[in-house]
Amino acid sequence: MSPRRAATEEFTSYYGRPILKKPTWSAVDIAGYIFAGGLAGATSMLAAGAQYSARPSLERRSKLTALTAISASAVALVHDLGRPERFLNMLRVAKPTSPMSMGSWILSLYGPLAGASAASNVLGILPRAGRACGVGAAVAGAAVATYTGVLLADTAVPTWHDAHEALPFVFAGSAAASAGGVAAALAPVAEAAPARRMAVGGAVLETVMSLKMERSGKLSAETLHQGRAGTLLRLSKAFTVGGAVGLALGGRHSRLVSTMCGLAVAAGSALLRFGVFEAGVASTLDPKYVVVPQRERADEAARQREAAGA
Repeated sequence: MSPRRAATEEFTSYYGRPILKKPTWSAVDIAGYIFAGGLAGATSMLAAGAQYSARPSLERRSKLTALTAISASAVALVHDLGRPERFLNMLRVAKPTSPMSMGSWILSLYGPLAGASAASNVLGILPRAGRACGVGAAVAGAAVATYTGVLLADTAVPTWHDAHEALPFVFAGSAAASAGGVAAALAPVAEAAPARRMAVGGAVLETVMSLKMERSGKLSAETLHQGRAGTLLRLSKAFTVGGAVGLALGGRHSRLVSTMCGLAVAAGSALLRFGVFEAGVASTLDPKYVVVPQRERADEAARQREAAGA
């Protein structure tokens, strides 16, 4: 039996109580906020490309999707916070070392830019300003699509913290996959080639980095394979990979294939966010995910001191 397995099986905490407090966030609110924000940010990047490549239908649908998604994300966040003014209170300071602080400012910048860009496109007013806002939304959208990975990894939740090297890339791929998938489902097939490429590329990045995260060798990574989280993540891979293959092989020939496979990729992205959320919550309930790694680090430090003394 390995030292880790022995330590894990023999370990009990004080009165069997969890060491970390279980996150009180609602899965629907926070996982939904993370998914919708990623969808919005990556879709704005797609829209900025469409506005300069003579794809008006893709541009309009992408800008409206981005506005709808960021609105849904904001509603979910405010609902979890309880009162809207709590979000405004986070804007009282700007702390570069805090992902929460920076994320609040990024959202505050991105939302109006996405809204102005969509309004200009739909109403046909101030086209130059609208296109400029579209570029600004794309730049800010890149941060919106990825900062939540940094935010979760910066917490004490074992599964999220242990995945700090992979999680931002997982979320980046997931955001691109969902944005490309939704756009491929909504836009005319003739204009949707960039959306299909984004969906397939995002799906590849999401899948590769998810597997890296799940096979990291960290003790807490086992929560990504177990229970509700494991089920959600297995479903995520099935939808994402299946949808991406369908888009790559038949998306340019059939509107039905493009729609169904695009929505499948987007569904896979949503399932991934909910799976990661559930895995993090599960890792706070078992004290071994905190204490066993601490003991391993302490033992390793002791061995190094003994080696240095010898």
